[in-house]
Amino acid sequence: MCHAHTNHALIDSTPMPTTHTTPTDESTATGSSAPQTDSPATDDFLRIDDLTPAELAQVLDRAAAMKAGEDDAQLPEATLGMLFEKPSTRTRVSFETGMTQLAGHAQFLGPDDIQLGHGEPLKDTARALGRYVDAVMARVFDHDDVETLAEYADCPVVNGLTDDAHPCQTLADLLTLRETVGTDATVAWIGDGNNVGQSFVVGAAMAGVDVAVATPAEYAMDESVLDRAAAFGADVEPTTDPAAAVADADVVYTDVWVSMGEESERAEKLAPFDGFQVNEELLAGTDAKVMHCLPAHRGEEITDGVLESDRALVWDQAENRLHAQKALLVELLA
Repeated sequence: MCHAHTNHALIDSTPMPTTHTTPTDESTATGSSAPQTDSPATDDFLRIDDLTPAELAQVLDRAAAMKAGEDDAQLPEATLGMLFEKPSTRTRVSFETGMTQLAGHAQFLGPDDIQLGHGEPLKDTARALGRYVDAVMARVFDHDDVETLAEYADCPVVNGLTDDAHPCQTLADLLTLRETVGTDATVAWIGDGNNVGQSFVVGAAMAGVDVAVATPAEYAMDESVLDRAAAFGADVEPTTDPAAAVADADVVYTDVWVSMGEESERAEKLAPFDGFQVNEELLAGTDAKVMHCLPAHRGEEITDGVLESDRALVWDQAENRLHAQKALLVELLA
């Protein structure tokens, strides 16, 4: 399901290095309090482990500083092209608001504005966009599409979500953990071993966060994802018992069981998740906080009572999409 990403700018056999179009000297990130840091080694952000653990920490440090008003780095006149094959509230608003706060501009291209791979080859769309904008953010179904965009666009490409990965959400999740329970914590992932969960497990391993995973056998996380987490020292032992995973957890994380594009499989998919709902009974006897990337299907993977309780960190997660993505864009473009 998931596969390792090889960044086009790092391929040894490439005849000439790719030169990304970044802001000019006068439009490069400014701000007297901005920390002087090295840019990530990779040009694109398609999976969370396109960053090294040190680079991940660097992005999170900047995000925390930006949120606290201690880092006023900006990207004047920089333009972010935003490609949306699937709709989103949080992704669009957080990126668009973030670019405005960075003194740049975000341009929205929805399904009616651009037909990815239809009408012209995706690689041609990528090449043209790379001549216009400073970075591309793409929220699409097929992960191969962001790989193609990254290969041919002459600018950094950021994965705003694919069926395989949601690395921007992981940045926000890790920032939220830092602010609340700390990274010396155990998180239980309960439910579908989907794109959000797979990115989180790898990102958590990179940040030193322990993760327990409980999914139905039919919807387990891909073995390659667990191998990627293991490469960072994680020892994730999947289970099909939610109660066992939650027993020692500081945070319980869940997501929808039926993702966008899976609506036709709804009835078939719900049955295996019996017993995986994050509810008051599952959390009884624990002090665990609760995370959810939203939107939530209240009454399915999580109850209304839990989502509205003091356990919920979901609104911090939602806000932190803004701060984490601003930091990421500065690190990629500055």
